[in-house]
Amino acid sequence: MSFKLIAAIVAHFLVHISAGAAASDDVGFIYQGFQSSNLSLDGLAKITNNGLLEVTNTTISQTGHAFYPNRINFKSTSNGSAFSFSTQFVFAMVPELAVVTGPGMAFVIAPTRGLPGGRSVKSLGLFNRSTIGNRTNHIFAVELDTFQNEEFGDIDGNHVGIDINSLRSNVSRPASYQANNKISFDNLTLSSGQPMQLWVEYDGADRRINVTLAPIADAKPKTPLLSLSCDLSTILQQTMYVGFSASTSPIEGTSHFVLGWSFKVNGDAQALDLSQLPKLPRFGPKKVSKLFTVGLPLICTLLLLTVIFGSAYYLSRKWKFAEVLEDWELAYGPHRFKYKDLYIATKGFRETELLGEGGFGRVYKGVLPTNKVEVAVKKVSHQARQGMREFVAEIVSIGRLRHRNLVSLLGYCRRKRELLLVYEFMPNGSLDRFLYSQPKYTLHWSQRFHVIRCVASGLLYLHEEWEQVVIHRDVKASNVLLDGELNGRLGDFGLARLYDHGTLPQTTHVAGSLGYLAPEYNRAGRATTSTDVYAFGAFLLEVACGRRPIEPRAAPAENIILVDWVFSCWKAGNILQAVDHNLGNEYVKEEAELVLKLGLLCSHSEPVIRPSMRQVLLYLEGSVTLPDLSSLIIGISGIGLGSAYGGYEDIKSLSSSSTGKYFSHSVAESLLSGGR
Repeated sequence: MSFKLIAAIVAHFLVHISAGAAASDDVGFIYQGFQSSNLSLDGLAKITNNGLLEVTNTTISQTGHAFYPNRINFKSTSNGSAFSFSTQFVFAMVPELAVVTGPGMAFVIAPTRGLPGGRSVKSLGLFNRSTIGNRTNHIFAVELDTFQNEEFGDIDGNHVGIDINSLRSNVSRPASYQANNKISFDNLTLSSGQPMQLWVEYDGADRRINVTLAPIADAKPKTPLLSLSCDLSTILQQTMYVGFSASTSPIEGTSHFVLGWSFKVNGDAQALDLSQLPKLPRFGPKKVSKLFTVGLPLICTLLLLTVIFGSAYYLSRKWKFAEVLEDWELAYGPHRFKYKDLYIATKGFRETELLGEGGFGRVYKGVLPTNKVEVAVKKVSHQARQGMREFVAEIVSIGRLRHRNLVSLLGYCRRKRELLLVYEFMPNGSLDRFLYSQPKYTLHWSQRFHVIRCVASGLLYLHEEWEQVVIHRDVKASNVLLDGELNGRLGDFGLARLYDHGTLPQTTHVAGSLGYLAPEYNRAGRATTSTDVYAFGAFLLEVACGRRPIEPRAAPAENIILVDWVFSCWKAGNILQAVDHNLGNEYVKEEAELVLKLGLLCSHSEPVIRPSMRQVLLYLEGSVTLPDLSSLIIGISGIGLGSAYGGYEDIKSLSSSSTGKYFSHSVAESLLSGGR
């Protein structure tokens, strides 16, 4: 073998070694602004004083190119596969006129710097008429096109496309991005003058190109805007240049800026630190203050109007949140709420916050602005009634009640002719909603029995275990609220009265709800613990039977009196027939029979026969056996329509009398059950 042949083989081997070494040197660079950079520039391209790369300015019909100065290896050999690469850059397009936009700009990989064959402004400075579409171009570009050119099949005047050797994009989409918390794309305007980010990534193994766009303030979206399956091995030569190309239109110039740029072969381009990028210059005419061009009379007029409107606003706000506050109420400071706080809490007592309404007022849900506690606010009309001081004193005293089966009364507020009572909020609302108004969810028996025992425990606390005797005067299903765990909590103490242990209660106006009123209460006007027990008896039958104390019919004589009906079932020897049919057979018969019989006992016409709440609780807990009702049959059955009030017509007149005006109108003509 001759020496020349050996030398040729060695030289060829060294070329392959050097090519492999060059390929293994993965090129990467990053520009956080372009101050002191050595980019190769031509045309309109320049570096501004603060480090911006300005590819073009507002000069019309011109092009500009900016390239990284060194060649970059994209293959290990000329016939090899193209390496993976990725780039990120931040750009901005600022048109001279908002109504007219130029052709746009492009990120480009080309075999030569400056693109000597790309001087056409219509082709983004990439090609001319003789070179566009030629396979020999070996040009890969991602266009940011702001002009719809039908010659190249552009989809619109604001799109992103992937171009190979031509401006007829292989794939394009309107400029947009998909935020990581959304399923749809949001549009972006390329020529808005706002900075945006673009990522271009090529996977040499999968032979796939991904292009992703996003606003400057957003992280890189997970979903790319464009994705194209394409092998760039035949497009890219072994070494290429990377850079930017842009052009301006013949009628309007656009400034194309690049704020920062990073690039990497065989890896992910280094992320740009957006806070370190140079700022865009301010465009448009400088705003001139008109302060000194406005005459003194106009300034004085504006000041006068400001004072007038400010005063009117202050007075209207003061009137809007005005409260009734007397000297004697200062002692109740901790229990008094500001009307403004309650107004804000309930969103101005908006209808959407309404929880319910009855004969004594409307109840709204609210969130106190001071501590974010959820509350229920009841608005009660009190007119100019006498005894307001005593009434508020009782309200404040009741506010000190604390028991797991009572809804806490947190305080009150007085404003004009309204009294606002603030209660602890119960998320599941009132019990009657589950009994009558919520057919999709019926409380099963164990839940009902648990609620009954909860209410009994709360009443026992009121009657015997607190420092004073508290007569609730309005025990009924709508005033029993359910907390998050469906525990029963007796609420609405707006009618409650207090007296000391060992003393007799005073007479008062008859108040409460028809159907729950004991006959002696209506006659004498004296509410006692026994009248609460009577109402609790009606409540027991209501919960067990799923029916109201009186169910009105078209003819008054046909009204269904619940206690009469349950009594008739008991007398016929089948008291369980009265159990709510919605329960089917899913209930404990012994407990249901106990509740129904206890309801009849508590509804007895004679107060002395009714048990105390302590006895009631013992019956419910099974500690004491309920007495035989047979011995009381005369007392119960003797309470017919005529024995208590002298007939139905007397009941009608009573409900419309001066006494009847204090009754709840939610249940019609319920006094018929008063004697049971």
